[in-house]
Amino acid sequence: MRMPGYGETQPRLDDDRMPVILVTLDGLGDRPVPELSGRTPAEAARTPVLDRLTARGSSGWHIPFGWGRAPASELAHWAMFGYSDIPFPGRAVLEGVGAGIDLPLDAATTFAALRTSCVQNGQVWITGRVGKDDAADADRLFEELAPLFDKADAQLHPVGRGEAVLVLPHHTRGDVTDSDPFFEDFHPWLQVTSAGPEATDLAERLNELLLTARRHLLTSPVNAVRAADGRPALDVMTTKWSGSRRPVPDFLTHAGVAGAAVTSTRLYRGIAGLLGMRHHHLPPATDHGVDMTTRIEAAEHLIDEGARFVHIHTKATDEAGHTKQPRAKLDVLEALDPAFERFESLSERAIVAITGDHATPSADGVLHTADPTPLLVVGPTVRPDAVTRFGESFAHRGWYGTVAARDLLPLLFGHANRPVFLGHRATPRQTLALPDSPAAMPAG
Repeated sequence: MRMPGYGETQPRLDDDRMPVILVTLDGLGDRPVPELSGRTPAEAARTPVLDRLTARGSSGWHIPFGWGRAPASELAHWAMFGYSDIPFPGRAVLEGVGAGIDLPLDAATTFAALRTSCVQNGQVWITGRVGKDDAADADRLFEELAPLFDKADAQLHPVGRGEAVLVLPHHTRGDVTDSDPFFEDFHPWLQVTSAGPEATDLAERLNELLLTARRHLLTSPVNAVRAADGRPALDVMTTKWSGSRRPVPDFLTHAGVAGAAVTSTRLYRGIAGLLGMRHHHLPPATDHGVDMTTRIEAAEHLIDEGARFVHIHTKATDEAGHTKQPRAKLDVLEALDPAFERFESLSERAIVAITGDHATPSADGVLHTADPTPLLVVGPTVRPDAVTRFGESFAHRGWYGTVAARDLLPLLFGHANRPVFLGHRATPRQTLALPDSPAAMPAG
């Protein structure tokens, strides 16, 4: 500590503020499964590096929105980044920004996809999606559909693999339901309905567009060739994640510190872009260990360039969970583990947190659940607790107990010697951390 100032009795504070690195292992949480002797993949995996970090740090459960509320990744991250009290724009907006589309403000935006289907009892059931070898057919179908959408003042922006961002600029709010059933074995292709008072016309317009697209796809020459070749027709367009782009505070304004991200998919590139976060995009590598090592190196570079919060994301754990093969996620965790050795030294000068955004169970007929995901935090100011192994049942005994998504960054910024001081107003809006650069008074 430095000497007190004139007339002061307390020492001046040292500037020992640290950067924060948050690693999201997407879909990390799981359920105990018989194939792993009643353990989760994280509990059963051999992860000596994560175990060493756990012994040096504090643990807990991250349950983003409470028991029983199974979040999608975009909603979990919106809250994890501290934006719970700011209206969510809709994932379609994030996907559009991530694809580099210049989305206008206050224009209804939805995410469209071509799908295969069958008709049973007068209802259309979704049976599949665009495969790796179907991209050229999907592009041609979008080319055929574009004039129909243009005529209806709707803008179709293909983004690859039979997916597109659909913008309806004459509708200001995208508060409508999904036509994509998500749970294709439980529900048929769904009718779009209004979810807000300003979206009734939008719901009607989307239903008209989707039915028009359906009629065209059923008679398309592209699908006729597919049928002749024994391939299923791409004869339905679904929509989901509707919303509209609205002004949101950038991460620096909202959090008080410069944020950055090492992104892995279009979604996370979109979140970073919308929030004004510097980002380094790395498409996933097939070797999970090499992939994570590269991401951690990129995070270190971003810190060297001035970022004080860096988010690292991998979808490998989530994809493994969706296979419904418990050993798949276990194998991914064991492959990732050696890469975390870099954190053993980095955590001597930074706060490092590793957690998941939700659970993707490796068993049962569910997509995501609110089962707990482990939370590990390590760094110079983190008090080690009694937990020495990484995994759900072990983390439950940690200091943090249960942490909600909205509390995650305040927790980490507190450890980074950046806690926002309630009672001091340095900026017009309450920030998540002590702000780095509040407006200075001119010298004269």
